[in-house]
Amino acid sequence: MNRICIVASTLAVAALCTAGPALARDQIKVVGSSTVFPYSQAVAEEFGKKSGKKAPVVESTGTGGGMKVFCQGVGEGNPDLTGASRAMKKSEWELCTKNGVNDITEIQLGYDGLSIAQSKKGKPLDLTKEQLFLALASEIPAGDKLVANTNKKWSDVDASLPDIAITVYGPPPTSGTRDAFVELAMHEGCKSLDYFKKQKGAMEKADYEKLVTEKCTPMRQDGPFIEAGENDNLIVQRIEADPNALGIFGYSFLYENQDKLQGVKIAGIEPSFDTIADNSYGLSRPLFLYIKNAHRKVIPGMDEFVMEYTSNEAMGMDGYMHERGLVVLSDDQLKEMQERAKNADKMSAPTS
Repeated sequence: MNRICIVASTLAVAALCTAGPALARDQIKVVGSSTVFPYSQAVAEEFGKKSGKKAPVVESTGTGGGMKVFCQGVGEGNPDLTGASRAMKKSEWELCTKNGVNDITEIQLGYDGLSIAQSKKGKPLDLTKEQLFLALASEIPAGDKLVANTNKKWSDVDASLPDIAITVYGPPPTSGTRDAFVELAMHEGCKSLDYFKKQKGAMEKADYEKLVTEKCTPMRQDGPFIEAGENDNLIVQRIEADPNALGIFGYSFLYENQDKLQGVKIAGIEPSFDTIADNSYGLSRPLFLYIKNAHRKVIPGMDEFVMEYTSNEAMGMDGYMHERGLVVLSDDQLKEMQERAKNADKMSAPTS
């Protein structure tokens, strides 16, 4: 009988230890993309005002960093939501599943332009993706081979561009903004060059895509491209101080600093709400929120926070996230996301 009591007590303690940590925390934890950070922060502040509960803790970790901690497990020590400036990768889904995070809802928040900006004191620039690649890639074509990039000035890239040094501040590899820039600017600019067009015609599709991934992804590390960390406000400060420098970050940061900065045109198109929404601006991307459903009924206020995040007042056309630079979804898309959030719909595994 004593042995039975001891076993029963042990199981009871284990059960309390399992449930206890989540119950012990009275603040929601949000991590993720520096681009999504201002939106999550705005929702957290609004939630705190309306509910009377403690405002959620919001941390800017970058998309990749956010996914890593989000997928570490379920329980008090792990975040409840993560923002992302790209969709979750298959490898991240597998990490989540391995650690027991297997019930996740994916919400598309809206769209963001991956803007390239400069100080208003600088001469306005209009760049193509090909020119961006030739300025920032680690290796570039020279005849029938790839060589280390030695372009030091924009005029080295194209004689029509200013005779000033290439200085571009951008995010680190852990950032979703970096992933998006590589995919939308570097890869597309690289594929437009004659060298890669010839390779495409001479190679199997899989081999060509591997070539693009390996040779068009690395950014140069000899000075012209400067990794400025996950703090986009720091990039804003640096390019404001240097009229010849450019910065890469989400459109919301350009929108919020229009008094100091101007957008760099891409193939003649300026970044704006309209050009991002209609996809005429070539560096636009969707933004996401991932919700850990196992926490929704355990962390106090989490369901209400999710409802606030996906409300018309937050995500809608006249919502406070739009006021901060978010390019909003269509009415039909918004309703779909609201239903997905309300029903805690479980996302399917990513395919790549």
